[in-house]
Amino acid sequence: MVTARQSERPLAERVLDFIRGHHLVSPYVPLVVAVSGGQDSVCLLHVLASLRGELGADLHVAHLDHQLRGSESRADARYVGRLARRLGVPATIERRDVRAYHSTRDVTPEEAAREVRYTFLAEVARSVGADRVAVGHTTDDHAETVLMHIVRGTGTTGLRGLQPVSTWGTAAGAITVVRPLLEVGRGETADYCRRHRLRPRVDASNFSLSPLRNRLRHRLLPALREYNPQIVEALVRTARIAADDLVIVERETGRLWEGAVRREKDTAVIDKAGLLELPSGLQRGLLRRVMGELLGNLMDIEARHVEEMLAALGLPAGRRVSLPGGLFFTVEYDRYLLGPDPSALCPFPELNGESSLTVPGVTQVPGWRIETALTAPGPVEDPGAGLVASLDAEKVEGPIHVRTRRPGDRFRPLGMSQTKRLGEFMIDAHVPRSWRSRVPIVCSRDHILWVVGWRIDDRAKVTGSSREVLRLRFERVTGNDSGAPALR
Repeated sequence: MVTARQSERPLAERVLDFIRGHHLVSPYVPLVVAVSGGQDSVCLLHVLASLRGELGADLHVAHLDHQLRGSESRADARYVGRLARRLGVPATIERRDVRAYHSTRDVTPEEAAREVRYTFLAEVARSVGADRVAVGHTTDDHAETVLMHIVRGTGTTGLRGLQPVSTWGTAAGAITVVRPLLEVGRGETADYCRRHRLRPRVDASNFSLSPLRNRLRHRLLPALREYNPQIVEALVRTARIAADDLVIVERETGRLWEGAVRREKDTAVIDKAGLLELPSGLQRGLLRRVMGELLGNLMDIEARHVEEMLAALGLPAGRRVSLPGGLFFTVEYDRYLLGPDPSALCPFPELNGESSLTVPGVTQVPGWRIETALTAPGPVEDPGAGLVASLDAEKVEGPIHVRTRRPGDRFRPLGMSQTKRLGEFMIDAHVPRSWRSRVPIVCSRDHILWVVGWRIDDRAKVTGSSREVLRLRFERVTGNDSGAPALR
């Protein structure tokens, strides 16, 4: 927000103070300046060029012709090239086919243009050794962004609007974006350009009412000024307060992170009891942070996505929420999973078909090494709660085999007098839904003998009268089937 006292100071002086106050520019490191040819970016380039001595940074102009406006966009590129030469700043000016890119993506034309543009900026930054890119966003852009987020319902985090420094993920890698004009109004950039005879280009598409931002700028904001002539200042003030409050939430979620979240492969495992104890504000903060860690940014995450996860916290195990970026939020019995594949953390390899077991001997199937042995009864027999089980060999009729569950499967879990549906047993035993199709089932000719990892059938248990014991051991393996597997 620009105060009367600030507006009396030279614009370049205010921009320099803002840059220093927010550490936007690294001395002796190249700085890429994104210049479209419009008044804001032209003002930015001219101001930064005048401050090169104070900043101690070499500037490099980047301009992209989106090929959306024919001769007009080509004229923009020529204008930026001439301006860069006049100011003694090297420039990279390229063309990209945004329409072709948009045709392959499920995004709006504006989002496609932004993705192409920021990928280009990241490539230019990398090519010149820059660690950040300066863009010409002003106070008015900041206010419009806050208003757009309110309209879209992006929640408290959206109220922050634009920040002096942010990180963008692109196809060419992440880039740091800085906004030196964030406390400068659009009217001031126009006045600056007039006074310095810069004559920036006018993009006619900025007056189209098709993009949401343009409708907000040309219709909604003027209407809101009838209720509050200082609406831009009010929105900026709201953004500042929201940003201050969110610092506290983010600091607290950072403190809670170690105890509540751990990363396994590309999946975040969240402690269920710990998350449920938190106030909803911290739950939101933690879930947003997890998504940011997994996706690299929160650009496509809206408040409704976080609210969908919050609504699922109390749902039964097995429920799943589909999220942007190919992520799923999965409810399990004592934890939540957030990642691209709910079954990724299953300890059981996929088991296809049915395989007969050699008794005694070793049988290898993809992902497993299965060892069987016939021995005399021991003092303590394993009930089959892990990957080892002991059965009464005389109660095992016919050949045995291993497979996964089938519809209608029943068995009599150890300690029970009646049979139970296998699906009901897995629910009661808190077997995660995404694991159930992978749990090995050892069967005889007549019935299930062992649900590997959980329980043997009571009818096959070893008793005091047992004379011979069939011992089975499952070992997970890696490697191909043709060579010796690596045990883990």
